[in-house]
Amino acid sequence: MSAHSTLDYLISPGGTLQGRIRVPGDKSISHRALMLGAIAEGQTRIEGFLQGEDTLATMAAFHAMGVEIDYQDERVTINGVGLHGLKAPKIPLDLGNSGTATRLLAGLLAGQSFDAEITGDASLRRRPMRRIVDPLQQMGADITCSEQGTLPLTIHGGQGLRAIDYALPVASAQLKSSLLLAGLYASGTTCITEPAVTRDHTERMLREFGCELQRKRNRICIRGGSQIKACHVHVPADISSAAFFLVGASIATGSDLILERVGINPTRDAIIPILQQMGADISLANQQVVSGEPVADIRVRSASLHGIDIPQDKVAIAIDEFPAIMIAAACARGRTRLHGASELRIKESDRIQAIASGLEVLGIDVRTHEDGMEVRGGVVSGGTVDSFTDHRIAMAFSMAGLAASGPVHILNCGNVATSFPGFPNLASAAGLQISISGESHGG
Repeated sequence: MSAHSTLDYLISPGGTLQGRIRVPGDKSISHRALMLGAIAEGQTRIEGFLQGEDTLATMAAFHAMGVEIDYQDERVTINGVGLHGLKAPKIPLDLGNSGTATRLLAGLLAGQSFDAEITGDASLRRRPMRRIVDPLQQMGADITCSEQGTLPLTIHGGQGLRAIDYALPVASAQLKSSLLLAGLYASGTTCITEPAVTRDHTERMLREFGCELQRKRNRICIRGGSQIKACHVHVPADISSAAFFLVGASIATGSDLILERVGINPTRDAIIPILQQMGADISLANQQVVSGEPVADIRVRSASLHGIDIPQDKVAIAIDEFPAIMIAAACARGRTRLHGASELRIKESDRIQAIASGLEVLGIDVRTHEDGMEVRGGVVSGGTVDSFTDHRIAMAFSMAGLAASGPVHILNCGNVATSFPGFPNLASAAGLQISISGESHGG
């Protein structure tokens, strides 16, 4: 996977978001559907699959381990090989920019009979992995990372995992999910306690695939050896991708936009009440549950926003949406304060610093803290913003152009394709005045 560093966006000021759009399928759910489909008994069909570089890297990893996958646009068919049917890959598994795939796959591979190595692009190779390695080692896995606690991960198979009772040191759905997948291969019952509720897609999908879980408040338990049975998965539109349009339509005068069939999982939808608390005009229609996940059409209209203190119980749930939320804060009256979000420091970029740097370029007063930031809303000017090759930073500042007084030039936007292929085209169709310069190398 490449860094695509020469691809830039130019947003012309003004614009209004109108009409009905559907953003791509949920990335988190697409990853999990691939993984469970691969180790299930029988044939799994996925509809609405995200055709992003991250999810395609996961698909390639399972191809390399002998899984037959038929892929046609958003429809994927997987011939599952069962819990113990994966084969040793002949090359290191390159997961590109995907922290989700890396951490979840580490748990799944810890219980296999063969050796494997996981690597990724330059950005992923900087992200912390020891939080995964340590508990997997407690389960008996032979897994190591670099001395710096980063990729590559080296896993020696055939170890015979044992169940553990583990309290997560941080609220992390990736860590929780990694241990649940390892727990499938462990003797006994693995129990995980969360310090705060995180996205529960893994638990919901395990149940869809016929696996029994026990949950009591923040404690989840899984029994080793549980059979995984193939099923039909409908992937909803990704609320993390919808987030940019929720903010964009809120800050662009005259906007009235409907986002179709978006996942509104209560462990993922915190951006909606956060924006509503800021004064956003957001409503839901056609609510239903599909493949164990709640979905709805979301209507958002322009509104006058005001600053708030982000509720602490929403921080872990909204962690991926803060680049977008802070653009809303920049356009709101008064101050918006965020604390308890130190996890933002170790995403695809140091998102606290990346957001602050971009907002300061656009004339907004920002103060950063180790675990958050304070943004005073004001007049957004034009300027040149570096996305630091972070897809969510690039898309967030694209929406800032809707309220800017001059053009917003965003550098290093190629990695948007990891989670939202076709973003410029869809955003343009909705009313964002966006043009692309440079070129994409690969992907």
